[in-house]
Amino acid sequence: MEIRAYHREDETSWLRCRVLSFLDTAYFDNVLKEKEKYENPAIELVAIEDNQVVGLIDVEYEVEERTVCSRGSGLGGMIWHIAVHPDYRRRGVGTQLLNEGEKIAKEKGLNRLEAWTRDDQWVNDWYIQNSFSKVASYLHVFIDGDEEFNGALKPEVSNLYPVSAFAHYVGEEKEKIRNRFNRVHECICFEKALHF
Repeated sequence: MEIRAYHREDETSWLRCRVLSFLDTAYFDNVLKEKEKYENPAIELVAIEDNQVVGLIDVEYEVEERTVCSRGSGLGGMIWHIAVHPDYRRRGVGTQLLNEGEKIAKEKGLNRLEAWTRDDQWVNDWYIQNSFSKVASYLHVFIDGDEEFNGALKPEVSNLYPVSAFAHYVGEEKEKIRNRFNRVHECICFEKALHF
């Protein structure tokens, strides 16, 4: 397996790897049709085996403090995507990608990495095993159907009837929200200090 920089011609394979790796997670419906392009510089790496992308990491990083990351001081990097094809899990691919991303991040003068993910325990355990700490969270709330919409959202456009919605809940009554809506995920911020 080779870890190298992402190339534009990797896009189709990158998208397939991301989709397949997200299918058995809380992000199963977060499908991209094209690879994101970032406003700021980014560390974009892929793991290649048999001419296919089997793992990926994208870290958009700051050249000016607090322009990408949501917390901390100094220059940080946001892990927007990290994924390993299901057939290549448990082989250290994600850790190798992270290690190479961290090495480059340090060379760029970054002092920390930040990553937001949902409440898949095995994903959260991976971040903790790789020296990340949970530093914040809020809820992702999927609102679906008349019963869930009743009293939750009110359209201001006449004759517009929402059938589903996605919302962020940042309040203190998380258990109340979990009990009211069928699909609720905790969105967790993990952070890792980069030591030189």
